[in-house]
Amino acid sequence: MILRAHADESDMLKGMMGLHAAFTLSDETLALCKKHTPNYTGAHIHVAEGPGDQIDSLKKYGKRIVERLFENGILGEKTLAIHCVHVSPAEMALLKETNTMVVHNPESNMGNAVGCGPVMRLFQEGILLGLGTDGYTNDMIESYKVGNIIHKHNLCDPTVAWGEIPTMLFENNPRIAGRFFKRPLGVLKPGAYADVIVTDYDPLTPMNGNNVDGHILFGMNGRSVVTTVCNGKVLMKDRKVLVADEKLVMQECRASAAKLWKSING
Repeated sequence: MILRAHADESDMLKGMMGLHAAFTLSDETLALCKKHTPNYTGAHIHVAEGPGDQIDSLKKYGKRIVERLFENGILGEKTLAIHCVHVSPAEMALLKETNTMVVHNPESNMGNAVGCGPVMRLFQEGILLGLGTDGYTNDMIESYKVGNIIHKHNLCDPTVAWGEIPTMLFENNPRIAGRFFKRPLGVLKPGAYADVIVTDYDPLTPMNGNNVDGHILFGMNGRSVVTTVCNGKVLMKDRKVLVADEKLVMQECRASAAKLWKSING
């Protein structure tokens, strides 16, 4: 799939070596994955999501997770280290040294009760840090809302995360994608991909460049989106999907879900 995505000249699809987490990967498996990862891409791997991950790594290999990944050649500017909830200062230094990207998933971390990562510290260290969901939600504004709150609560400081979280979402996420795609993303300028969403939001108070983040944070959510444009192509207009038979897709999804549940539960 990596080779297929790389050969796709539309620049709409990219591939990475999909790894799970350190505690399910032996050194032999890491070496095999490294061998079959082309030099134009990297790995996607969950890193130190829960405290048990580090305990497992120290017990089996006598080293912390990021150190082990570094020694196996997994880190780098095209690798996504997901979570990094339980990383040490020394591990942060390795992530920065290798220019490895990190993605924070606040709702997933809360739902799995694994703790709150040192996101403000990672941000201050200059590590390229993005915001994600880990599949816990499909609403990035929801992730923005939770990310804004969790660090205030965790650090007992109401002043943190106001700037860091929107920077991660609106600036760093496009920078992360920019390491894989050919043209600029996340900006409106000549030569960039024309990716745009239109939201149904009529503010009660003035909105401008200085307070737009607050309006998004407190006034919008994923259901506010009415129109979606990707690479100049309108995918949804006035909440009507134009590129697929929505009812048919929903029917197929429900049937597939029922089949999956039955295969798992019997």
